[in-house]
Parts: sequence; structure tokens; C-alpha cells
Amino acid sequence: MLSIGYAQPVDDVNMVRLKDRGWDIVRRPTGGRAILHTDELTYSICGRNNLPQLKGGVLESYQRLSQGLLEALHLLGIDADTPKETAQPILINEQNPVCFEVPSNYEITVGGMKLIGSAQARRKSGVLQHGSLPISGDLTRIIDVLHYKDESQREQARRDLLDHATTVERVLGYHGDWWITSYAFEKAFQKILNIELNKMDLSPAEGHRAVELYHEKYNHPEWINKK
Repeated sequence: MLSIGYAQPVDDVNMVRLKDRGWDIVRRPTGGRAILHTDELTYSICGRNNLPQLKGGVLESYQRLSQGLLEALHLLGIDADTPKETAQPILINEQNPVCFEVPSNYEITVGGMKLIGSAQARRKSGVLQHGSLPISGDLTRIIDVLHYKDESQREQARRDLLDHATTVERVLGYHGDWWITSYAFEKAFQKILNIELNKMDLSPAEGHRAVELYHEKYNHPEWINKK
């Protein structure tokens, strides 16, 4: 699955190449650029904006939640950090529409390379933050389904991505495990954010609403195909 940011032009995506690989596309309610959701762990945190973990502005709450992400990586044996300032801002342009190309300020890195990409949206009294941690595999697969003016630019994009982003597997030197990674996130969130996590199914009403939103909005061509 390829997800693109709320305001990202759908023209960034080469639909022919996407369909040839059998991948679907979705547009996120948060900003940022394209992410390929495969061989990765996606986390999501949502709640009311008056909760202690989510109160304040975007930056304040993001920094607070990042402590949980850092703790999860430390449990996995990864020496990650969140530098307050990076050498350059995240690259958002027509030549490289990839979320992981360059880390932006306060994003989680290892040795200067981006490891977790996160985004946050605040609507009325609600907050959503979600992100992606690449566990293994070839990060450059996403380059195959995006638009570039020629193949030389596509190859340069591959090199740039590998120079600026990494995976759990590349950091640790062995194939990462999704279940171990998710367990580390569970323990870290409970500890750092002072919450108790319980596994639950959606209620009938929640399931019904999710189906409605899928058909009425998130799978609707007008939502996905914004220019």
C-alpha cells in the first residue's frame, strides 16, 4: 500500500507502475509525502487534545510522543535520537516526493539517517499522530512507482534515499521481526506515556462507521485524486 500526504498531488504517483506491482493507494488525513507500507510497522495515536499526552501544540505534543518512540527503539537496541535541528529541511518538491528522503527537524534519526517518519493532524478537539518505521527490505522500492522526468533522475532519487534514510535491519545488521518491534512499541508507550494498552475489537458502531468512511471519503476518487 502506498500512502500519500493530505496535500500531496496525486500526479506524483505513476499509476501505471503502481498497478503493475499490484499496489493500492490511499491519501492520509495528515501531511507529508509518499510512504510505502510494506515490511514496516505503522503506529497510530489518537485522542482528545486535552489529554496530558496530547495537549499543547503540534510541536509540544510531537516531542512528548517522540519520547515513547525513542524508548521503543532503545528497547530494540537502536541508539536513536531526535536532533532539534537538521542540516536541511525535509525535501518536498516535484523531483523527489518521498517522505523518507531527508529528515526534518525533531524527527527520529540514527547516525543522521531518518528512521521513523511521523505526521500529526489536529481537528477541533481531536488529535491524530501516526508514523512508519521501516523494519526491513529495500527502501527504494517506492521510487519505482513515483513520477520522475527520466531514469537518471529516478536513479539519483534511489541514491539520495539510501543516503538519508535507513531501516531497523540496516541498523542492527540482521532481519528485524515485526512482532518483537510491535512489542517494544507497546511497552515503551505504556511506560513513557503513562497509559495502559488493552487489545480490543471495534464496536459494531465503530465498524459500521469505518465502512461508511471508506466508501464515502477515503476510497472516493475525489479524495484520492486531488491535484
